Amino acid sequence: MRNTIFFLGKGGVGKTTLSSAFALTLARSGKRVLIVSLDPAHNLGDALRCSLNGKPITVEANLDALEVDLPEWVDKYLKESREQLKANYSYDMALNLDSFFGILKYSPGTEEYAVLWAIEDVHCRLAPLYDYVVFDTPPTALSLRFLSLPAISGLWVAELSKLRERILTRRQTIVKLNPSSPVAESCVDKKDDKVYGKLHSIRERLAMLNTLFSKHSFISVIINPDELSIFEALRIKDELTRLNIPLSAICLNKQGVSDAEWHIDPKLSHLPRFTYNFSRDGIKTRDDLVAIGLEPLMAQFLHDKELKR
Repeated sequence: MRNTIFFLGKGGVGKTTLSSAFALTLARSGKRVLIVSLDPAHNLGDALRCSLNGKPITVEANLDALEVDLPEWVDKYLKESREQLKANYSYDMALNLDSFFGILKYSPGTEEYAVLWAIEDVHCRLAPLYDYVVFDTPPTALSLRFLSLPAISGLWVAELSKLRERILTRRQTIVKLNPSSPVAESCVDKKDDKVYGKLHSIRERLAMLNTLFSKHSFISVIINPDELSIFEALRIKDELTRLNIPLSAICLNKQGVSDAEWHIDPKLSHLPRFTYNFSRDGIKTRDDLVAIGLEPLMAQFLHDKELKR
């Protein structure tokens, strides 16, 4: 069942505008909706005309919203990792963990994992309180990285689990040959091994997120009538296809903003397409957002949801 909606696309195409309009349309149809901004440069509060933070705030009847505090999630991710490392390797205090994690905070991948665990928290802790969850995403690069992490990291963790099994098997062999060996004091059974248990837990979390993205999400890519956003949409489609994550719809936003010629690429033409005209008067209120007219997209989403039951 698809209860989660992601809006993807190049920076500036109107992800926040359309995701806000979609969430409002769902909410005003009587559905209980949570909209979540994952973009480090949050604009969701501006679009909804309210002040938001990392906790759900009621915007209006049936609609709550929050902006994920990414620095807070980075710190939380690193703190949990530090505590796990200390617990599992407390016998080796030669490692300067504070120095190590001080560097890791700025290392590639840290921000992506923080976003991923924030999505997991929303999905597991908050989503059961609502009918639907709408995600306003960052620009393409960061979005594709966190969407790919469950599949890619799952492969790494699976190999690490196999390696840990081999280590434990060899420990068992040593203990059988020499029961008085120092190895006998360490864990030899994977059922009791903290490291193997942690790897198994991570695999389950990653598998759940991979299932969320690939089977339980409605993913819409937003384009503008220009070649750059079309190229970006093609890149998104190709990357998600490799990850077995299907696209559900294309939203053409800002139609009429330019008279320049443009063409939809044939690789995208088979997807349901929804067009929204450029508003020369601007969008000043939540009613203006609803007036954009996302009812056809909502109908497509609800239809797809029924098919996936």
